[in-house]
Amino acid sequence: MSAGQSTAVVAGRVLVTGATGTTGTRLVPLLVALGNEVIAASRAGAGTAGATGVRFNWHEPADHADAIAGVERIYLIPPSGDPQPELVMLPFLKLAREAGVRRVVLHSNSPTPAGGPGTGIVHQAIPEMFGEWAVLRPTWFMQDVCGTHPYAQMIRQTGTIVTATGQARAGFIDAADIARVASAALSDAAALNTDLILTGPQALSFTEVAAILSKASGTAIRHEQVPRGELGARYAQIGVAAKAAAFVTVMDSIIASGSEDRTTASVERVTGTPPRSFEAFAAAEFRL
Repeated sequence: MSAGQSTAVVAGRVLVTGATGTTGTRLVPLLVALGNEVIAASRAGAGTAGATGVRFNWHEPADHADAIAGVERIYLIPPSGDPQPELVMLPFLKLAREAGVRRVVLHSNSPTPAGGPGTGIVHQAIPEMFGEWAVLRPTWFMQDVCGTHPYAQMIRQTGTIVTATGQARAGFIDAADIARVASAALSDAAALNTDLILTGPQALSFTEVAAILSKASGTAIRHEQVPRGELGARYAQIGVAAKAAAFVTVMDSIIASGSEDRTTASVERVTGTPPRSFEAFAAAEFRL
């Protein structure tokens, strides 16, 4: 029996950082539905989905004390684009511990282990600071083919997914499944006290992703493979900022290495239900 099925739920006051982001917007209503008092932290400070809003900027320490006032549990989204998130996150976590926070759930990423750079440093510190914790390490989001992600922009403008991944695969995951695991990690009476690699049910190449998107949209979408050194120029041609293109290049290199060609049972083990397939996601959410 899974942890999500067998463990009682305990409601309380939960701070969700990155509450307006891809995972946060899906997590907040789940926590509210379980009876939690949710504090939705964002730069704008707007409330959402039954949650109370609070202004929060990782790089503005004056925001931090108000955000954690009375909070028992925290969902941590690292500051976007910061190469050294530990410099702001570790002082915040020290403040949170002193304020009485007892459980922390960190959203990290599948390629970065405890002790690795950036979020890996935060990951390593959390079990030493808190008795109740979890680190979620999802792989690539299915939502990367939607919205403002460079992949999505390339698809809309050219009908192609341009990558330097070759035919290597990744276990793409729906952000809604990450949110379900996060909700359980924050609300279940028993803390997970572990780190979890989160994937969808299949590892797919971008050629296979393109075929799925073609079927879902009724429009031919193809995967174009290019050398890593050409990727930045291709994305620059469609107006993607150099920093975003460089990030995609690094991420494509990780997939190309083969390290993301894996799936895990973590989502079902924690929540009691399996993760959504890319086919089901594309049928429901992919639009050109």
